[in-house]
Amino acid sequence: MLKKSFCGVRRRSRLMTVRLGTIISLIVLTLGVGGTFASSSAENGEQMFEKVAAEVGKSVVSITAVQTQTVQYGNSLGQLFGQNFFQYFFGSPQQPTLKPRERTLRYPVLGSGIIFDKRGYILTNEHVIHNADPDKITVKLPDGREFSGKVIGSDPRSDLAIVKIKGKNLPAVQFGNSNDLKVGQWVIAIGNPFGFLLNDPQPTLTVGVVSALNRSLNGTPLGRGKFYEGLIQTDAAINRGNSGGPLVNTEGKVIGINVAIVSTSGGSEGIGFAIPINTAKWVISDLIKGKKVTYGWLGVSIQALSPNLAKKFGLSPGQKGVLIAGVISNSPAAKAGFKRGDIITGVEGKKIATTSELMTIIGRTAVGKKVSVKIFRDGKERVLTVKIGKRPSRPEQMVNAQKIWRGMKVQKLTEELAKKLGLSAKEGVLVSEVEMGSPAFEAGLRSGNVIDEINRVEIKNLETYWKIVKGIKPGEDVLVHTNRGYTLIPGKK
Repeated sequence: MLKKSFCGVRRRSRLMTVRLGTIISLIVLTLGVGGTFASSSAENGEQMFEKVAAEVGKSVVSITAVQTQTVQYGNSLGQLFGQNFFQYFFGSPQQPTLKPRERTLRYPVLGSGIIFDKRGYILTNEHVIHNADPDKITVKLPDGREFSGKVIGSDPRSDLAIVKIKGKNLPAVQFGNSNDLKVGQWVIAIGNPFGFLLNDPQPTLTVGVVSALNRSLNGTPLGRGKFYEGLIQTDAAINRGNSGGPLVNTEGKVIGINVAIVSTSGGSEGIGFAIPINTAKWVISDLIKGKKVTYGWLGVSIQALSPNLAKKFGLSPGQKGVLIAGVISNSPAAKAGFKRGDIITGVEGKKIATTSELMTIIGRTAVGKKVSVKIFRDGKERVLTVKIGKRPSRPEQMVNAQKIWRGMKVQKLTEELAKKLGLSAKEGVLVSEVEMGSPAFEAGLRSGNVIDEINRVEIKNLETYWKIVKGIKPGEDVLVHTNRGYTLIPGKK
């Protein structure tokens, strides 16, 4: 099974992991028969990496935190002796309920961070200090100095946090511009994955290239509760404990914050991800003031517009946009007149081609600001003006009073919708939205699916759907048939 974790990976054919202060060796590549790169090129490359190591490395810190988690267990004797224990011995089906027992677990977490302000402000990942004991955050600099850290602000959605230390003569990094990145560009990952384990505060340096841009981890187990969009992918090794460390260009400027890897072994395999520094700059402006980061919100469920869908909705070949799969009642979008089936093609004059672009631009728009949104509806372009709302902190607040079951919402399947979506089904209900990470999502259900059978009972319309769903127990696994076949939606365990 493919593992995903908060760490990084490398491609062995390209990467070099070195201790700072050591000489970096470059492989001399053969060019044709007897031809090689000049030794001066290798020397220049060595000097470039050594310079970055010396200038940036002194600002990279090790962070240790003690995280706490409370778990419950043993809430009934039936769990200890079996469900039929009381009925068998006492003739009573009732089980006396005991007060749940709780246990608080404490465990250390290792991470990295960068000093970006000489006043002692350090940027790291939120998951490094999540639920951390405020008195158990320790920051260690490469020069051996050790400080107690205080969390100034954190934002779980972006997975970024700021820790403050009190010290003098603190070296600070410079931020670059992640919008200037190109695939194939050299990048350098710096962090301290095993600094405390090795009792050595000196960070490590790995070299690679930008493998891809605008990557998304949303919809994966790693992306639950996060907004991992527009990520930088690199093959520079990002190991465990590198979370929060910088991804740097050859000029020594930070262009990303290392956050995660995809790996089959849990170690470095060449698929690492970093949060673009331009995203971090936007979040930092609020966190450094101790303010909570607020995100703009439309109140729609969206999906990617495939070429087939674009054709069905009457768009010209190659035209880009984002399809609205549903509109939440009383949301900013509903009040502005958006409808299911609208295709968003632009916001404030900026063309929108992907769901990531739309979510980013709306999320960074100030709450209360009125923006113009270009849409495509019924073969015509229109412009709607919407007043951006504040994104609710909890997913259940987004669905308001709309009915939701096992993480999905359904709607009436009309002839018009079936025709637009190219569906042959005439009976059933149409899945309009599926929450990421929900039981329905894990079962493979997606927007656009048609449910026509639940637990071997035919579903002809919304009335029969809700009649069947209301009789299903929370812990019951449910057999569902859609236009894609059968699937099993797990119950609450």
